[in-house]
Formats: sequence, structure tokens, C-alpha cells
Amino acid sequence: MLRHEFQPGRLVAGTFLTLAGIVYAGDAGGAWETPWFVVIPMVVGGLCLAGAVGVMTRGIRRRRAAPRKTTAPEPDTH
Repeated sequence: MLRHEFQPGRLVAGTFLTLAGIVYAGDAGGAWETPWFVVIPMVVGGLCLAGAVGVMTRGIRRRRAAPRKTTAPEPDTH
């Protein structure tokens, strides 16, 4: 049994923030040269994408959890 429910929006946010950390670590280690303004759009874009994924996930889960309308069969009056 899962301890908590899977949240894909947090996964996306964590992936982009980890990527930003790798970019800065590579720059600090001398593997490549990264301008300071490159990481900002990457982080902001990742957070916007994570928000969109979170909203979409919430909508899907709400739709699945909503009680479904069922029509009761009409009684036979014969």
C-alpha cells in the first residue's frame, strides 16, 4: 500500500529544479560556462509546467471520484 498519493506536478517541479542545480554545478566545476540568466527561464518554465500538471491531475482525480449519475429503471406498472 502506498504511503501517499503520487503527485506528478511535484515530480515535474523537482525535475526542473534538479536540472537547474546540475547546470549550476557544471558551471561551478568548470565543465561548461553558463550565463546567469539561463537558469531563470528554465526554473520559471518548470514551475509553470508543474502547476499546469497539478491542475490537470486535480481535475482528473475529481472527475474519477465524482459519484456517477445512474438512471433507475422505471417500475413495471402492468
